[in-house]
This record gives sequence, structure tokens and C-alpha cells, in this order.
Amino acid sequence: MNSKSVKLGQFELSIISDGRFWLDGGTMFGVVPKVMWNKLIPVDELNRVELSLNCLLIETPEGNVLIDTGINDKLKDRFKEIYKMDRDITFVESLKRMGFKPENIDFVINTHLHFDHCGGNTIKKDGKLIPTFPNAKYIVQKQEWSDATDSNERTKASYLEENFMPIKESGQLMLVDGNYEVLPGIKVITTNGHTKGHQSVIIESEGEKAIYLGDLIPTASHIKIPYIAAYDLFPLAVVEKKKEILEQVIKEKWLLIFEHDPKITFAYLIEKDGKAILQSLHNEI
Repeated sequence: MNSKSVKLGQFELSIISDGRFWLDGGTMFGVVPKVMWNKLIPVDELNRVELSLNCLLIETPEGNVLIDTGINDKLKDRFKEIYKMDRDITFVESLKRMGFKPENIDFVINTHLHFDHCGGNTIKKDGKLIPTFPNAKYIVQKQEWSDATDSNERTKASYLEENFMPIKESGQLMLVDGNYEVLPGIKVITTNGHTKGHQSVIIESEGEKAIYLGDLIPTASHIKIPYIAAYDLFPLAVVEKKKEILEQVIKEKWLLIFEHDPKITFAYLIEKDGKAILQSLHNEI
């Protein structure tokens, strides 16, 4: 087990990294003034904050599940420059270093279909885009699929059809409507707000519970309820869902898994002296 892995009952949870990228800091924190959020996360010379692409591999007795697939490297050079993409190895190579081939993945769960969450869904082979994981079912909410394939002026830049249309054409797309159990102990739940069809993943084994948050709470710096990204299409829905989820997290001692935090990946949220305190695993803070 490495520093980016943790046991949860019978399950092994491992971060599969697709490197890092940078987004505008003001956009990541919405109406919160920079003087406040900049204490939590620094910016570069272009006011961008560093974010990680922490995808999650879940090894279970029933099969192997991958949650989100990063950005990949199909993007144009200008796009890579804007987002200051930084990776040492490819996503598939990261997976192989954990001892897995693409053929070993049984399910891919996309929290949503923005380019930084499903870019690794497909690869180019012999000039043609094909699914990266040939034996996997790709699980997406019906609402998310509808919005991704019929985007508008506000959302179309985030949805790149090259990342998801090939999985439909191959017959590997599995659309679900609402909460759905993928395998025993792995369930997707709707956490609308960032998009209408956003889903998070609850993982449970032997009485232990974790949640992969996706963009509901992208980093540990977004734990505070008002810290909502301008990318969130329905910010008030995010506020209500964060309240609901974090109340459960504290009460039932769930492990939090942050998809975009460059420092904190796994953490617990505890209540101390009337305040919610984040406790990271692996001495990450």
C-alpha cells in the first residue's frame, strides 16, 4: 500500500493520478473574496490555483471500479497551455504502476462529463477514438448525458464529445437515473448542483464508509459551506447538498476523498468544540 492508498473494510482504495492542472482562482471560489480563499491556496502569476486529478481505483471481491479518468492528453496545445497541464506519465501508465491494465477495469463511474473528469475514457488508436477500458461499463447519470449531448453556450466548452461518444458507439455506456448500486458496497448518489446530473460515490465495506465527492466539494478548501465555485451551475443546490452530506459525514464518520486537492486526498471531518475540523490521513496537511 502506498501513501495514496487506504484499506476500507475488504476494499482497497487507490488514487490513480492524471497529474495536475491550474484553474482561475476567483472562478474556483465564486463570491468568496480572494483575501479569504488565498490564505488556503496560493495562486500563480496568472491568478490560477493548482489542482490535482485524483481519480480513484476501488478493488473489491466483485470487481474493479474506476471513478473518473482525468483529462488525458488528447487536448490541443493551446488548451494545455491555458490550463497549465502538468503530468510525468500518462493516466494508463499510472494505472499500470498499480499493477492494473485497462482490461482489468470492470466499471468506470464518471461523476460527470466535464473534460477533466472523463478525458481518459477514450484513447486514439490507429487514428480512431475508442474506449480506453474495453471490458468496462461506463456509468453516467441520464441527466448528465442529456446535458452533455445537448449543451448550451454556458456549458459546451466543458463537454468534449471525443471523451464520451465513443463509449456509446461501442455499447459500453450505462445510463442510470438517480441512486444506483454498481456493485455490493459501491453506490452512486445524485449530488446535483455543479451540474444537474452530477453524481458522487458512496463506498461501504465491513461497516466502514467513504465518499468520493467529485466536484460537489472539489478540494479540502471548499469544505466551508459558502465556498462554492463559479463553475457550479446551481450554487444554492450545492449549498443544500453540502450541508446534507457533511452532516452525515460527521455523524457516521465517513472518509472523505477529494478529487482535485493537490495536498489532501483522504480525510475525516470531526466536530470539536462546536467546529468542524478536517483530519487528513498520511500526514498530508
